[in-house]
Amino acid sequence: MDAKKLHEEALNYHANPVPGKIAITLTKSAETALDLTLAYSPGVAEPVREIAKNPADAYLYTGKGNSVAIISNGTAILGLGNLGPLASKPVMEGKALLFKRFANIDAIDIEVKHKTVDEFINTVECIADTFGGINLEDIKAPECFEIERELIKRCDIPVFHDDQHGTAIVSAAGILNAVELQGKKLSECKIVCLGAGAAGVACSNLLIAAGADKSKLFMVDRHGVVRSDRPQYNNGEKPNFINDSGPKTLEEALKDADILLGVSGPDLVSDEALQSMAPKAVVFACSNPDPEVDPEVVKRLRPDIIMGTGRSDYPNQINNVLCFPFLFRGTLDVRAKCINTEMKLAVMEALRAIAKEEVPAEVVKAAMVDKLEFGPEYVIPKPMDPRLLPRLARAAAKAAVDSGVAQLPMKDDYML
Repeated sequence: MDAKKLHEEALNYHANPVPGKIAITLTKSAETALDLTLAYSPGVAEPVREIAKNPADAYLYTGKGNSVAIISNGTAILGLGNLGPLASKPVMEGKALLFKRFANIDAIDIEVKHKTVDEFINTVECIADTFGGINLEDIKAPECFEIERELIKRCDIPVFHDDQHGTAIVSAAGILNAVELQGKKLSECKIVCLGAGAAGVACSNLLIAAGADKSKLFMVDRHGVVRSDRPQYNNGEKPNFINDSGPKTLEEALKDADILLGVSGPDLVSDEALQSMAPKAVVFACSNPDPEVDPEVVKRLRPDIIMGTGRSDYPNQINNVLCFPFLFRGTLDVRAKCINTEMKLAVMEALRAIAKEEVPAEVVKAAMVDKLEFGPEYVIPKPMDPRLLPRLARAAAKAAVDSGVAQLPMKDDYML
């Protein structure tokens, strides 16, 4: 679709037949005098008294347990940058649409204006009890790290920054499957992470948790490889990835690299650097809409490479919708106190497993392709795959129970 047509159709989609993408619907009858008596005065006083005595009863008498707040300050909107809270609203409404469409979770967007990070944190803390979970979105680094870390401490519900951890789960699942197809082991791979923001840090951390050798991981920002002999430019997370073992530039780091994960910006990888990578390498260039390296260039110069992007018009799309609705579904259903590393790894492994199985015919049809089977052009499932909800939600719920952060048991037949 050309840019002009996309512009017109996107604006029409958001404006008609009513503005926006979400609305509130009723879950109870409100047709009779008795209905209104029970819904509001005086009947509503009864659950109020019960919740006052036992706050956990809010999960029994209100929609708290199936609700997620999608919260942003608009400082890092998609690939558009810092356009402010109100401009982020279409994205946050879109996130709410995905929560409902894929996991039947009621999500509402909240856009916060603030002068300081502390103001943002305090605002979210003060409204957190309304919801069953919080999804932070489109908040720039390094502030996003402090915001998430502090809200996890202060809130009694799970807090999850999807730009960090959703991206990490989906990209790690695809990378591990691609590495397997290339006949390599993650623990032996030289990895270059191009981008040291929210996604780069989270992806690197999860790859290490999944078995990558930290000494073989090189994080690269606009100034080069993160090393001790250069300033870290006010990012409190970068020092965790200092690697002084050799390369200083992206080009030097990519020589003989087995994996390139790009979460940075467009057209940053030269043809020479691409050609210097190890045989049968893996390249996930996730910058949207223009990746760090053109897939057509990779196909021409290095057909041995398995490639993934953030785009829907190429194979192996790294799309967060493959993760966050289902992860939150399992989290809410066992009332997990947080979303921990065990849960992230469990969802990652579930994603990996689905990609290796026979693909249902309806998924192939929806993907508008002739076939889908585990291989270089299909290392990660498609978002419309109906197996994602039961498998990923169950994986998240079981890991929450097994790791001791669930407040409710998981029924044996949950999502089966």
